[in-house]
Amino acid sequence: MSGTFGTDTGSDGELLERHVRAGRTANGPYALDIEPRRAGWHHSTLRVLDLPPGGTHTLDSGDSEWIVLPLSGGCTVHTDGEIFELLGRASVFSSVTDFAYVPRDAHAQIASGAGGRFALAGAKCERRLPARYGSAPEVPVELRGSGNCSRQVNNFAAADTFDCDRLIAVEVLTPGGNWSSYPPHKHDEHHPGVESVLEEIYYFEIEDGGLGYHRVSPSRPGGTDVLAEVRTGDTVLVPDGWHGPSVAAPGRAMYYLNVMAGPGPAREWLIRDHPDHGWIRDTWAGQAVDPRLPMYEAPPSRPPYEDSTTDSTTDKDEETPR
Repeated sequence: MSGTFGTDTGSDGELLERHVRAGRTANGPYALDIEPRRAGWHHSTLRVLDLPPGGTHTLDSGDSEWIVLPLSGGCTVHTDGEIFELLGRASVFSSVTDFAYVPRDAHAQIASGAGGRFALAGAKCERRLPARYGSAPEVPVELRGSGNCSRQVNNFAAADTFDCDRLIAVEVLTPGGNWSSYPPHKHDEHHPGVESVLEEIYYFEIEDGGLGYHRVSPSRPGGTDVLAEVRTGDTVLVPDGWHGPSVAAPGRAMYYLNVMAGPGPAREWLIRDHPDHGWIRDTWAGQAVDPRLPMYEAPPSRPPYEDSTTDSTTDKDEETPR
């Protein structure tokens, strides 16, 4: 996998810079459109779809599998003869959400009576799995780290929680002033049982218009090197390199959606810590988890979402740094 990207000159034929600012790839109904050709890799894709009230959108899945994940609002997804009503949520800072899986070689219609914003996380794949509904109460909510390295991970499509062919996707919430994706880690070499190759997208939202910072440092000569101030709608592309920390400014919580896929024989998330920073784990045992966490938990049952009117015609593993 290449560690170098082209220059983003604004042409659709050019490769994107690693820090993609909000609106830079806006394309029709998509506020964000990151596809493999422009990212300079082969598997991982992310689109953010804005639908007005009563809006509909058709997705042709092609050679990729997709998850429709509400960021705000609810929708109905019609695909493969199935109808999935996603109740959604008010925002990424308010609750866990349900979601829908769309297989490759399918057509899907996404419709929202009240309107909303929806992440379409995709990965090129080989197997065609069945279309499915992901229930919010079944999303594992995990707390990782401790002290000012505490964060919350919503493992809705982690490698061991929801069946996909290639796609791995999770949400991370970091309280203001905390560090996540720490210690820095990488997954850009294939070492069986130790490290897997995964292309990764970070999509950020920051509470109340705030800001945060994200770092990627080279793991090889000429590799990815990013220090970015990130705001809502920004993305960082990670084809290689030590990534982390993601730093939330005091007083403003940070959210990011991680979308990953790679060429390995197995769908697995195996990482190596940066050798200069892995020692931080040894300090966590003597510290409490940040009392602001969890920001929310998965609901015990499917709750009503008042603004999700739809129109169908239209501590599991503290050794991971995420």
